[in-house]
Formats: sequence, structure tokens, C-alpha cells
Amino acid sequence: MTGNASRPRAVLIAGPTASGKSALALELAERAGGVVINADSMQVYRDLRVLSARPTAGEEARAPHRLYGHVDGAQDYSVAHWLEDARRVLSESEAEGRLPIFVGGTGLYFKALTLGLSPMPAIPAEVRARVRALAPEAPALHARLAAVDPETAARVRPSDTQRLMRALEVFEATGRPLARWQDERAEPPVLAADQAFKLFLATDRTVLRARIAERFHAMMEEGAPEEARALLARDLPADRTILKAHGVPWFRRCFAGEITQDEAVAGAILDTRHYAKRQDTWFRHQLEGWTAVTAPEARRLLEEVSS
Repeated sequence: MTGNASRPRAVLIAGPTASGKSALALELAERAGGVVINADSMQVYRDLRVLSARPTAGEEARAPHRLYGHVDGAQDYSVAHWLEDARRVLSESEAEGRLPIFVGGTGLYFKALTLGLSPMPAIPAEVRARVRALAPEAPALHARLAAVDPETAARVRPSDTQRLMRALEVFEATGRPLARWQDERAEPPVLAADQAFKLFLATDRTVLRARIAERFHAMMEEGAPEEARALLARDLPADRTILKAHGVPWFRRCFAGEITQDEAVAGAILDTRHYAKRQDTWFRHQLEGWTAVTAPEARRLLEEVSS
């Protein structure tokens, strides 16, 4: 990539889960001498190679991969943590003369990378403890947040317990809505949006639904239940992000004898389909200046980037 001023500083490939974006990133990395950099919040965890659909060992051998499986499941790994890691890997890739190719489905990672990270206030321990002592039921948390901070409540899914608690903590600590903090940018972005070639991989919804089901059944053959069992055996605190990975809550119920394995698989597939729909909506509304393309169109465009 060095020496060609017409090429972008980096390529960003986003899209819903199971849309084929990782395969595109790997093809480009092989062709252009690039490095594939993870931008998916679950693929950072070393505990979940199968259930997070991380690249296989064979795929990782075809091109350098960074920020995959480098975080222990017990760690609270935030957007800020990822951004610092991404800053370091971007610098290393450029020093090596490799094309940085960021790929994933976590929209907040891409937003932080290209727009900068919002300044977040420190939360006193007593405030955190008070909020986390509230009834854990998500609907009750959402109703409480809506009463004091309707602006942020409108941005958070009523079932997202972790983000609801975070929003309540910020409001309790500062008296200011989390949405207001999020709309601010404290410093220039790590990667200016106009320095990157940005693609959003759009996939027919019917096709995507079928792919999600096929992939989860393949995960079952690759050891997903055993992986979930090993993770749950660690007895991590209930608020760890990794425990919300698709399939893990359903396997927990299955192992407890509450549901059958078939019911767990069906539930995990349905959750993943709903998540893919939310990803598609989020990217289309939150990230401006991205090109929405099908996989064949993306390949054609990426050939031009790597030529």
C-alpha cells in the first residue's frame, strides 16, 4: 500500500452477522498484502472462537489477523479499550507497509474509529453499586431510564440491561443524559472518515436468515455446546458482556434442564436473526458516507482498491 497516494489509508467493511464480510476482508488482505483487523465486540474474546464465528486457524494462516481472541472473558472490554487497541494496530500495520482492513459488525467501533470517542464521566463506586442493585429486569430499567432520561431511553433497546444500567449510572452521577455525552467528541478520530474506503455489505434478508441458521448448525458440529459449557463453568459475574453472546444464555438454560438442545438452537438462531436486523438498521441510520453494496459489487470495488 505504501507509495500509492490514490489508495485509502484503510478499508472498512461493515455488515450484519453472517453477511460474508470476513471472507471479503480475507480475500482483500491476500490480494493487497493487508492485515485483517477485528471490529466485532464478541470476536475479541478468546473464550468464544466458535460461537462468535471468529476466523479459523486456517484462515488466520492466510493473512495476518489482529484483535481476535485477545481478551479474557472476565474483562470488561469497552469501546474505549478497543479504540486504543485499534490505534496501536493501525500504526503497526502502516509501519509494516500493510493495508489495514477493519471488518466487523459492531457499529460503535466504526463510529468511534472514524468520528472520535465521546468523553465519558467517571462513575463513583457508590453510584454504580446503587444502580446495579436495582431490579435486574430490563423492562423495569427501561421504564426508570425513560422517566429521567427519555432521550437516551429512545436509543437503547428495552432488553439491553447492560446499556440501560450504564445510562442510569451516567445520569445518576452527572444529572446529564448519556445521549448528550455521546453526541460530543473529545479529540480527533484515530482514522478520519475521508481517509478510509468504507463499505456496508447489504444482504437480502431471506438469504441472510438462511445463512444464520446454516452457520449455527455448523457451529453445533464444531463444538458450540462444549465451548458454552466451558465458559459457563468459569462462573463469571452475571454482568460480563461475553455471557450475552448469541447462544450462551440459551445453552445455560439447556444445561440447567429447562429446555431441550433443539429449543436452545432455535432460540439462538432467532436471537441472531433479530440482531442482524438491528445491525442493518443501525448502520443505515448511524453511519453516513458509507457505500451499501452487495457482495459481488463489493468484490468489484475492492479489486479497484487493491490494484
